[in-house]
Amino acid sequence: MKLPFSAMVVGLLAVLADGSAAHEFTAGQLVIEHPYALETPATARTGAGYMSIVNHGDRPDRLIAVRAEFPSVTLHVTEVDASGVARMRALDAVEIPADGAATLEPKGAHVMFMGLTGPLVAGDRIAATLVFETAGEVPVVFNVEPRKAGGSDAGHDGMDMTH
Repeated sequence: MKLPFSAMVVGLLAVLADGSAAHEFTAGQLVIEHPYALETPATARTGAGYMSIVNHGDRPDRLIAVRAEFPSVTLHVTEVDASGVARMRALDAVEIPADGAATLEPKGAHVMFMGLTGPLVAGDRIAATLVFETAGEVPVVFNVEPRKAGGSDAGHDGMDMTH
């Protein structure tokens, strides 16, 4: 079935307006795929950001910092010990191997947005700058997405924040 041009435009606009639609940013050989954060409860003081970083180059790079308009933005990883207790630990950097990828995801490496003064709300966008050791500074936007029913973003509610 062939759609009229106006129907295709309306469909495209709906996809572009949807905060959960995939989006990407590039810097040289790096492709930052779908940076996003999950909505937070009203009383949360921290939120988390996620993305995949693909390196199409023949040299590794490292994500060494993230900047955004929060009192503190850091890189963390969630680790689970032998007794099943999850703890977060600060990271100095996230390694992006040559011709490889690094994925920041719930229950793994992630960006911590700390010092929230209000909730992250689905549909919001967070302007940020990723700082890479080699590729330099890359402006990105984290789309805030709804939390799935029963979902968790690595247990940021009450998790032991070991630094």
